[in-house]
Amino acid sequence: MTFNILPPHGTLKDNIFAYPVRVYYEDTDAGGIVYYANYLKFAERARSEFLRYLEINQQKILEQQKVGFVVRSCHIDYLSSAYLDDALIVTCEITELGAASATMKQQILRGEDVLADINIKLIFLNIETHRPTRICTEITEKIKKNQSSCLPKK
Repeated sequence: MTFNILPPHGTLKDNIFAYPVRVYYEDTDAGGIVYYANYLKFAERARSEFLRYLEINQQKILEQQKVGFVVRSCHIDYLSSAYLDDALIVTCEITELGAASATMKQQILRGEDVLADINIKLIFLNIETHRPTRICTEITEKIKKNQSSCLPKK
């Protein structure tokens, strides 16, 4: 038997990518509240889907060019709790694009309520040398095409 089911996908509106997430039992503690580290997992999924939406194939780039994005730093403010069965939206917006880095603002929302604010800095890394490297032109062009609000660093 073959099923033709696609995974969830997000959408881009006004430079903000929005990705749906459902809170499952495995995401919560004994009280049904989302465990703090899982907000970072939700954010990571949204970033991966955002790049996929921009038609950036991370696996192909990793295998062929031995480069990829890694988290350099992350700051998260937990503003309110998410609970079992909540339908959440995780947003992604690139606020700064450098030669070898990108800064992104993410939010985790339940309806209009902001549950978490995340500011994350990603660097583009050569996985063989473990050194930052210039972001591929192909990736930079795709980001700039879809993220008109991000300005290159001076």
